[in-house]
Amino acid sequence: MSNPQTFSMIRPTTKTPFHIDFEWWQHHDSNWRVYLFDFLCPEHQKAFEDKAEVWIDHVDPQTAEVHRVDGLQHTLMSHCAKQPDFLLRETSLINKIFKLLLANGNRPMTPEEMSPLVGRPAEVILRTLSGPQVYHGIRPYKS
Repeated sequence: MSNPQTFSMIRPTTKTPFHIDFEWWQHHDSNWRVYLFDFLCPEHQKAFEDKAEVWIDHVDPQTAEVHRVDGLQHTLMSHCAKQPDFLLRETSLINKIFKLLLANGNRPMTPEEMSPLVGRPAEVILRTLSGPQVYHGIRPYKS
């Protein structure tokens, strides 16, 4: 797990990339699967409604590394987030950013890149994401 102090020393700008740190989230929010479940498409909500955790092997298309990932998280990112109406549903700024990162395969994005896609100024996104509270594991990306 990343050292929390590493992130606290970074002073993010509108050019700082952010991503969803799923490891952080899983350690800090016991309801993370419930939150993800709400973003599943209706077809996959039915498929996952009676399932506890399902783990699958995922092959990274760029590195060919195999990672064990949560099946719900993988399904959300590989199918549900790709549906045409996924980003269109009305929601809070944090949820829009979270959904945008999911739809982009959790590829790190800067507030400048996010701005036109969520309809808010990059500075507002930066202030929201760089405050003292970490929302849904969205943190600066540290390569």
